[in-house]
Amino acid sequence: MARPSNSVLIAFSVHLFTASGAFWAFLALVAAAEGRFTNMWFWLGVALLVDGVDGPMARYFKVKSVLPNWSGELLDCIIDYVTFAMIPAFALYQSGFLKESYSFICAALIVCTSAIYYADTRMKSRDNCFIGFPICWNMVVFTLFVMEPGWYIAFGVVIVSAILSFIPMLFVHPVRVTVWRPQTLTMFGVWTFCGIVALYSGYFGLDVPYIAKIGIAISGAYLYCIGFVLQMTGKVA
Repeated sequence: MARPSNSVLIAFSVHLFTASGAFWAFLALVAAAEGRFTNMWFWLGVALLVDGVDGPMARYFKVKSVLPNWSGELLDCIIDYVTFAMIPAFALYQSGFLKESYSFICAALIVCTSAIYYADTRMKSRDNCFIGFPICWNMVVFTLFVMEPGWYIAFGVVIVSAILSFIPMLFVHPVRVTVWRPQTLTMFGVWTFCGIVALYSGYFGLDVPYIAKIGIAISGAYLYCIGFVLQMTGKVA
């Protein structure tokens, strides 16, 4: 029996790296069930890091051509659904942030609209923007945890985002969309840095610094709205 070539081993290792996101998701789910939300967000952050790195790795090592029978895209979508939708929905319910009845409504909207969105083969525009709200519930719910608005504001954010999943409004991918990429990457960096500060504060039982909350609010609003602004000005389509 022929031994696998180095390229096959490397390609399969990339798939295993992607699949590790499922384990980080499992750790996040356990933490959420035990009410350790800081730990939950940390593990989801690790899963997000894997998700951001595995794509460039797969393209660099030509994984799709080396292992054509293994779908990295499908594997990625399965893990993304759990980490971007299912666990954030569970966290929103488990946290008691919303009244119980509203928590169930939000959870149903998050998991159902996300499932439909992932089944839509038209989710990307020709400029690599997402068409409709791109199931970034991990970022949305994390922002709600940090900002701690009234329950009615949180409920409204979930309702609006769920509806926007079916509206042809564009949302930028911070890496793949070339228009205003430096500004978008900068804002994504601000959001990430402030998120790390928030996690650090939560881990040590400290209040999240006001400046970190402001940074998350401003950068989060930019990332949420910039695609629509570029769409309305004709810079992306």
